[in-house]
Amino acid sequence: MPDATLPPNLAAAQRLPINQDDELPPWLGERMRDAFHDIFRAAAEAAQDPEEHPMNADTTIPPGHRRDAKGRLVPDAQIKAIDRTRDELVRELYAKAEALNKAMREFKLAAFADIEAFVDLSAEQYGVSLGGHKGNVQLLSFDGELRIQRAIAERIVFDERLQAAKELIDTCLTEWTADARPEIALLVQDAFRVDSSGAIRTGSVLALKRLAIEDERWQRAMDAIGEAVQVVGTSSYVRFYRRQANGSYRALSLDLAGV
Repeated sequence: MPDATLPPNLAAAQRLPINQDDELPPWLGERMRDAFHDIFRAAAEAAQDPEEHPMNADTTIPPGHRRDAKGRLVPDAQIKAIDRTRDELVRELYAKAEALNKAMREFKLAAFADIEAFVDLSAEQYGVSLGGHKGNVQLLSFDGELRIQRAIAERIVFDERLQAAKELIDTCLTEWTADARPEIALLVQDAFRVDSSGAIRTGSVLALKRLAIEDERWQRAMDAIGEAVQVVGTSSYVRFYRRQANGSYRALSLDLAGV
């Protein structure tokens, strides 16, 4: 049964023979026959012209050609030398960066596995078997010159109870306006300011809990902040350090921006 939701031309085409050479039913009007042939012709052209229809295009690039940003094949002879050189440079550097990314990912996995195995080995010396989640670890070379630190940090967010805490805090600040220290108001305003990505800075909000304020509403606000904390995952890092002449440790940067 034809799809009644289709436009009239396409609905008419559903009732037509698939083979263009088949004889059309005599009861079809001139308009339906034209619609069928137009649709068939468009489909045939789409299948035979990949450059005009990139979705059907062959991804194989023949020798001496390059594909441009619109998906068209362009002979090298028609591309400026500077454009060919730029293309080659970008592809060469990207391939090297991709290989480096893979090597760094494999190194990170291996480093975590080796540290984990060593921690278990060390625990076995005391007849202890460590299982489950393991926290931060710091390892030193025998001479203390090199240091490796594995850090596992929880990623936390606040749920809707943070808004209740904010209302209680605002109420306190409004009533304390005359007597409150201005630095407290600034600290609160800064705590609830969002970062560049639009997220609340969790460290600044949690720092409010360290303020020694006895007001009952403030204490309820701090309880709400504590209960609003939700752990949504963990981030794991491994960092490498070398001791400097002054005794401090300098991190070995594995970030391209810091090299």
